Amino acid sequence: MKTIQRPGRRNAPLDHSRKSAPVVPYLGAASRLLPLAFAASITLLASGCMVGPDYHRPQVAVPTQWKELPGWTQAEPAAAESPKGDWWTAFQDPLLDELEPLVAVSNQTVRQSYANYQQALAEVRVARASLFPTLGVTGSATRERSSSSSLSGISGSRAAIVNSGSLEGNVSWEPDFWGKVRRQVEEQSATAQASEATLANAQLSEQIALANAVIDLRVTDADIDLLTQTVAAYTASLRVVGNQDSAGTVPPSDLITARTQLENTQASLIALGVARAQYEHAIAVLVGRNPEDVTIPHNARLPILPAIPAGVPSTLLQRRPDIATAERQMASANAAIGVAVAAYYPDISLSALDGFSQAPLSGLLHISNYVWSLGASATETIFDGGARSGDVAAARASYDAAVANYRGTVLTAFQNVENDLSGLRILAQQNERLDAAVRDAIRGAQIALNEYEAGTVDYTTVVTAQATQLSTQQSALSVQQQRLLDSAALIGDLGGGWSGVLHDPHHPDRAAANTVASQNPGASADAAAAPNPTNDTTSHPQSSAPSP
Repeated sequence: MKTIQRPGRRNAPLDHSRKSAPVVPYLGAASRLLPLAFAASITLLASGCMVGPDYHRPQVAVPTQWKELPGWTQAEPAAAESPKGDWWTAFQDPLLDELEPLVAVSNQTVRQSYANYQQALAEVRVARASLFPTLGVTGSATRERSSSSSLSGISGSRAAIVNSGSLEGNVSWEPDFWGKVRRQVEEQSATAQASEATLANAQLSEQIALANAVIDLRVTDADIDLLTQTVAAYTASLRVVGNQDSAGTVPPSDLITARTQLENTQASLIALGVARAQYEHAIAVLVGRNPEDVTIPHNARLPILPAIPAGVPSTLLQRRPDIATAERQMASANAAIGVAVAAYYPDISLSALDGFSQAPLSGLLHISNYVWSLGASATETIFDGGARSGDVAAARASYDAAVANYRGTVLTAFQNVENDLSGLRILAQQNERLDAAVRDAIRGAQIALNEYEAGTVDYTTVVTAQATQLSTQQSALSVQQQRLLDSAALIGDLGGGWSGVLHDPHHPDRAAANTVASQNPGASADAAAAPNPTNDTTSHPQSSAPSP
């Protein structure tokens, strides 16, 4: 038997019957080195190297009290709470109690905003994925026939058929040395929170719209009842005039005037049916139903006018979802500056390959066929014609626009509340006068009819008194309607039932520990309560590029 020399084993026979055992894949050199690079990069990233400005919410001048709130006193936090949760129950209307919860689940505008919010959460996951390596596996098998002429000119050689294959794993990663990816995550997270606040604002807006539609429907039913009673009264008056005309004690024009008055009122009563149908259809759409599927019985009982504590102005920054949307959009725009600044720094990437490659295929997993590679690359732009500086300037301008939008949203919010408060205060005074006017108008119309029957006045006096009564009653009803609408508007302008809490985009099912106003230390509403002329100056933190 033929022998060969081996270290530590002299003259050992070579056993051709023993085959080399296949090697089970294991962590090769690339697999061992890449985790070391990954760990080193993570240590560097943990040091907080992020280019671009950190976000601090700009302050806004907040009034210390509401101008239009009569008898204003400093509100205690507990007493200053506006209705939260099911705020519509304050109106004590069974139709509102039944339909308002449907807005959150069936209204199509709310469903659209919810889908947009889910999309924004998905974008956060996409952005976060760039922080981690990408792993892949590649397998291939090839069967190849080579021509006989290619076999080194050997005479009589035959064409060879060769099976080959490979099984390789690959890893690629771009370490976030400069914080570009983390700024992108910050940007997308703020965008997701803005989308969540937009969802809350859409739900609140649609709920307020439903409350307005129900109020309008109830007032229309009350107006229908009023005109129905007026038609009955005018019919009775026409009967009196008819009797007088039959007796020949009044001119025929009185009969014509009484009949015309009745017919005009009947026409107005019929016209109210159009408005009522439209309000009913609007209610159906707001709860996500076809108009043909919703029929609301006649009910002239008006909702109760709720008492709404307005609270202190500084709490408005924490309560309104549209302010939260504007604030989060501002945070997103600030993070975008960091993304643009990161373009000045080189892109560094690491890659590794680990696996087996063999021809013929039968020995693929033998140790002799093991292959690996490990590499790194860096790319830096030397000249771009000012593209990067333009991107940074555009990002800063976008931030400036977001700041202006935020401050404008806050000012508009204060304006809305002041408008609601002034409207409710003035309408309360008007309602008091109209109540007295209605009592006088009813009494005056009855006296005029009695005097007409006694023959002391002509029918023109009766018509005038009755028209005054109807007009005054409708004016009083209109003021009641406007007071209810302003109350609903005030609830909406104070934030409605929104809790003021946004969720962590990384864990959307977990509520954030703090409200929007407290997410940025040092920028609370209380700190901004005192008006300060310098608060109106828009400025950025200077973007910096700390040495990593």
